[in-house]
Amino acid sequence: MAARIDHLVTSGTFSLDGGTWEVDNNVWIVGDDSEALVIDAAHDADAIAAAVGDRRLVAIVCTHAHNDHIDAAPALAARTGAPVLLHPDDLPLWKRTHPDREPDGELADGRVLTVAGTELTVLHTPGHAPGAVCLYAPSLATVFTGDTLFQGGPGATGRSFSHFPTIIDSIRERLLSLPPETVVRTGHGDSTTVGAEAPHLQEWIDRGH
Repeated sequence: MAARIDHLVTSGTFSLDGGTWEVDNNVWIVGDDSEALVIDAAHDADAIAAAVGDRRLVAIVCTHAHNDHIDAAPALAARTGAPVLLHPDDLPLWKRTHPDREPDGELADGRVLTVAGTELTVLHTPGHAPGAVCLYAPSLATVFTGDTLFQGGPGATGRSFSHFPTIIDSIRERLLSLPPETVVRTGHGDSTTVGAEAPHLQEWIDRGH
């Protein structure tokens, strides 16, 4: 059986630089009937574990370490035995939320994760956060972008650890080079496609200056 993509929305808060905001997060689960991989364990370990069901969880992948994307990761790992994977450049952010619990493994650009016979390639896409990554699954014609690229533009770069020119470079070089029909599954909000977003790159650059 080919891998499928399950989608869960969880709600909680995002906190950084002294502010806290209510947010809804997309949690993506890639797998088949026997095993699965979770992208961004946000807010609610119980709900995510219920969506995984009795499947073996092979990994909990963090697209970046803002608290709203990782707050449920340790609890989900404790329940399932799955390793939490994070790019090491985001460790300073991770430690703000989980000072006493390190991730279990490192994500690196080009690393390939496999679940249910489906390969997901790690693309290091800094800008929204130093260790932000996207996961490209060509066989599913999908890229999971976390908070790097949304429908309508790049992720926010107005807070600590973020940088607008860097996120633009990441999007231009790593994401807009993917096939235009590639579905962009985001960390918040609706999905889009590479082809729908690519024509607007110059607008984003002009708007960001």
